Amino acid sequence: MMKITFLGTGTSQGVPVIGCNCAVCQSENPKDKRLRCSIAIEENGKRIIIDSGPDFRQQLLRENITDVDAIIYTHEHKDHVAGLDDVRPINHFHKKDMEIYAEARVIEALKREFQYAFTANKYPGVPQLNLHEIENKPFQVSGFEVLPVRVMHHKLPVYGFRIGNFAYITDANYIAPEEMDKLKNLDVLVLNALRYQEHISHYTLDEAIEVINVLKPTRAFLTHISHWLDLHEVVNKTLPPHISLAFDGFSFNV
Repeated sequence: MMKITFLGTGTSQGVPVIGCNCAVCQSENPKDKRLRCSIAIEENGKRIIIDSGPDFRQQLLRENITDVDAIIYTHEHKDHVAGLDDVRPINHFHKKDMEIYAEARVIEALKREFQYAFTANKYPGVPQLNLHEIENKPFQVSGFEVLPVRVMHHKLPVYGFRIGNFAYITDANYIAPEEMDKLKNLDVLVLNALRYQEHISHYTLDEAIEVINVLKPTRAFLTHISHWLDLHEVVNKTLPPHISLAFDGFSFNV
């Protein structure tokens, strides 16, 4: 049985947004405090993480995660990769490289953003990374069989991932029919739902619900949520029984 933990469920700016006085940003409810998007997946003593955003260190400390076997990347935007340097304690304490899985374009972006980790003469203590290029076909990570799902983030092709009967799709506003077929018969689907209003590169709440209604997973959780979507408790009351807003620190089993 897999355990899924939401390390972060917020949009690129997080919630609260710096300087914002809206009701969501001023909320005292912990479920309205959203770090940047990431999840941890655990099974049989192994743990993989999808995306390491700017809050990666804080998320691992909060969840008392001291070891990670691999990180898989959806795409190269900073809110999904900026925390990669924080694998260094795992390198140090567990005496191992961090296994990194990403498509070729994302690997090149990581090499640019963290060039000091890839130079010939590395400075002592830089992240120790072992890069694995993935394509749009199944691959193995630490005992997990991972099926990439190609989705569009405006004009940028990014990956979601299916593992068993669980799928994680973030930063998407279009999924082609042949990729939608990969998402049938799910126990749990996690899908982005940025806000109520139309957005150039993310599903709105209504659009996300439409996708869920087509795919018919047993359960669905919404993530990558902005402060424009309203308070957690307010939105949740409007959703069908099988759909819920995710929140930071929430865990479930599949």
